Amino acid sequence: MQAPGLLIVLSGPSGAGKGTLCQALRAQMPELKYSVSATTRQPRAGEVEGINYYYITKEKFDEMLAQGEFLEWARVYDNYYGTPKKQVMESLERGEDIILEIDIQGAMQIKKQYPKGVFIFIVPPSIRELEKRITGRGTDSEEVIKKRLSCVQQELTYVSEYDYVVVNDEVQTAVEKLKAIIIAEKCRPQRKAFSLEWS
Repeated sequence: MQAPGLLIVLSGPSGAGKGTLCQALRAQMPELKYSVSATTRQPRAGEVEGINYYYITKEKFDEMLAQGEFLEWARVYDNYYGTPKKQVMESLERGEDIILEIDIQGAMQIKKQYPKGVFIFIVPPSIRELEKRITGRGTDSEEVIKKRLSCVQQELTYVSEYDYVVVNDEVQTAVEKLKAIIIAEKCRPQRKAFSLEWS
């Protein structure tokens, strides 16, 4: 009997370095599958259907939402984003491990639907470092940066909802911790599908 795969959810405040860690972890663990989200926004230059996102209409998104086809979803500005449930569940049933890099609200939606997931909260070493990272991106206005930083204290109150906390002070050290978590989770007896045979 095939043991189901792990659903690994990386989450945390904006600027904590979730994307960087996810990328570094997948480079070292290529067997980890990355869940592709659906969105109603238009593709950007260089983005590929089925690799970056599944690009769908607002009508199709509403239809999928009404049918309960998303593990989680959110409206970001005027566009909608969601994690299609079918592909994730089929991969898990095949014993494949899936990683999701997602915001806190999305992680909490997934926890309700799939509490067997492994929920990992990524935090920066300090608020000062977080501010430096968000400012250093050079992609956000001062107003957006202030808004993001004001949300952090509230976002940190969710930490107790997670199974693990990883401080992202140095990328490779944080990746080693993530790998250790995944190995430990795979050793849990309730995740194993095996029988002991004694000679």
